[in-house]
Amino acid sequence: MDYINEISFYGILFFILQSLYLILPIAVANMMPVFVKKVNFLNYPLDFNKKWNQKRILGSHKTWRGLIFGILGAIAAAYIQSVLYAHPSIQKISLINFTDYNWLAVGFLMGFGALIGDAVKSFFKRRKNIKPGSSWIPFDQLDFLIGGLLFLSILYIPPIVVIIFLLIAVPFLHIGFNLLGFYLKLKKNKL
Repeated sequence: MDYINEISFYGILFFILQSLYLILPIAVANMMPVFVKKVNFLNYPLDFNKKWNQKRILGSHKTWRGLIFGILGAIAAAYIQSVLYAHPSIQKISLINFTDYNWLAVGFLMGFGALIGDAVKSFFKRRKNIKPGSSWIPFDQLDFLIGGLLFLSILYIPPIVVIIFLLIAVPFLHIGFNLLGFYLKLKKNKL
């Protein structure tokens, strides 16, 4: 699709749908730690409680449980996308051609990238003395997206206009989902 020339109401909606469908595995990876926080399996900090310059490296909120379940969630989302890709209507909205790209690799790279992006941001939050779970706008809203897209770029690079749109839109969506999670009592903080 020629995004620059396709400026119509339906063209814009289609573009938004394509962009959001692309990052579905990234979004699932980012949300999984919230949904599995009551699972005690692998509930150990990624940084093994180690410190660097008298500060935790990542903090207690970054666990092996979140990393593993986040990656598995992204892989599951990519698998579902690959199965649905057999339908012509899904082929139209999917920016990734799942006949050319392996769903397992796509899901792993997106999930691992999303969670590594989040961990890198947590490293810098600890250096800035921001407590785990405290909001750090706009980094909390972009870390997982940037990490997921960077790792995905090993296999596939989305159109630049899609990347720009996602960098602008995802922070607002992230804040909205955090508010929803807060009111559903899945999260302790609004942002």
